[in-house]
Amino acid sequence: MTEFFGYIASVLIGITLGLIGSGGSILTVPVMVYLFAVSPQLATSYSLFVVGTTSVAGIISRLNTNAIKPRVAFLFATTSVITVFVIRKFVIPLIPAVLFNIGNFSVTESMATMVLFAILMLLSATSMIRNSKKEALTAVMANNTKLALYGIGIGLVTGFLGAGGGFLIIPALVLLCGLNMKEAVGTSLLIIASNSLIGFIGDYGHFITDWKLLLSVTALAVTGIIIGTQLAKRINNTSLKKGFGWFVLAMGIYIIAKELFFK
Repeated sequence: MTEFFGYIASVLIGITLGLIGSGGSILTVPVMVYLFAVSPQLATSYSLFVVGTTSVAGIISRLNTNAIKPRVAFLFATTSVITVFVIRKFVIPLIPAVLFNIGNFSVTESMATMVLFAILMLLSATSMIRNSKKEALTAVMANNTKLALYGIGIGLVTGFLGAGGGFLIIPALVLLCGLNMKEAVGTSLLIIASNSLIGFIGDYGHFITDWKLLLSVTALAVTGIIIGTQLAKRINNTSLKKGFGWFVLAMGIYIIAKELFFK
């Protein structure tokens, strides 16, 4: 029965990516762990493949809409994909399960990364919800160096957390590059696809992959992103931006509460 709900949730992963260009990994990891009984470590690897492949489908559906800015995506991806590959291939296998102990309280690698993940989500959500004119004016002031450095930051998030990083990419594209929300969503999919699939390649040899499960979930997520892309055409940029911000805010609060108080 749990697997049945897992397959339904797989469609929602794609719909989320299609609507807001992010959030797929936030759903994929819990679905894999709680509905398909996959270990958390393997779930992050599966998340990279599912989100990366689904993002490719989202890119294809937007090719004729001028919603993807290849130059901006290239500046992000050039530094981020290298960072992701190095972390997934060489750094992740070296991190101990327990980082340190405070009395009887153990700070695990999972707890530390998820709390950091949630804090970054809250910061990003705040910047998106404000939607001020001041932010729009400063958006055009970004330069190539800033984008490249931000790309490294995205690579760190994707590499350590197994997340596509869309919740950080979209605010950067809107606030630093001056893209409207639909352009930011489309461009973020290209960056997410590059980062996630390179990250999955970096995991090669670390895990035994259940390809039947992985490809089934991916196929359903691809179906979802096609649906989500069509729905996104009917929602204006302002509503989409604020809705995305509130979604990220809620998920960030949930993750902090779960990791710190409900273990």
